[in-house]
Amino acid sequence: MAGVSVLVAALAMGLAAGVPAALASGKPHGPARETARAQANASEGDASAVPAAMLADRVIVRKAERRLYLMHDGAVLRSYRVALGLNPVGPKEQEGDSRTPEGHYQLTRRNPHSDYFLSIQVSYPNDRDLLRARRNRLVPGGSIMIHGLPNELRREPDYYENRDWTDGCIALSDSDMLEVWLMIPPDTPIDILP
Repeated sequence: MAGVSVLVAALAMGLAAGVPAALASGKPHGPARETARAQANASEGDASAVPAAMLADRVIVRKAERRLYLMHDGAVLRSYRVALGLNPVGPKEQEGDSRTPEGHYQLTRRNPHSDYFLSIQVSYPNDRDLLRARRNRLVPGGSIMIHGLPNELRREPDYYENRDWTDGCIALSDSDMLEVWLMIPPDTPIDILP
């Protein structure tokens, strides 16, 4: 446990000073990316070693701004640029519509071994989403995540920086995803707003 505390403290100091140069661009860089993934594995679910003032108690995503905000006691701790689903306007209505949901959710399961650089599941669909889908005889879909870049890029890295490209998830650069991973305790509420 002491190793995790030292690691988290070192990462927290890194957050205060900026991210490692190899991750600064958010683009995958072989060994640096794997080191960051290993650090995230070591800290998985253990936010207790991070000072409470550095932990988010709420996440807000403003879709129109393409911004994700980590909040603590109503103050913004960090702000990040995000990419959304390919069809970003309006709430997710059904599986395959490439929309990012809108509403109040929780950040639940963490996956350090996903097809993307780290992922945290959004508890979509909530009761309101399920009711709307049933009323319209639609399948609401699921597997909405906050995640980094794909582990195997299918396009040039610049593609991911300048447009919405997900199937409805909320994507960040790898360096931003590592910060979010470290600063969000389990079951943090997330509000995804238009």
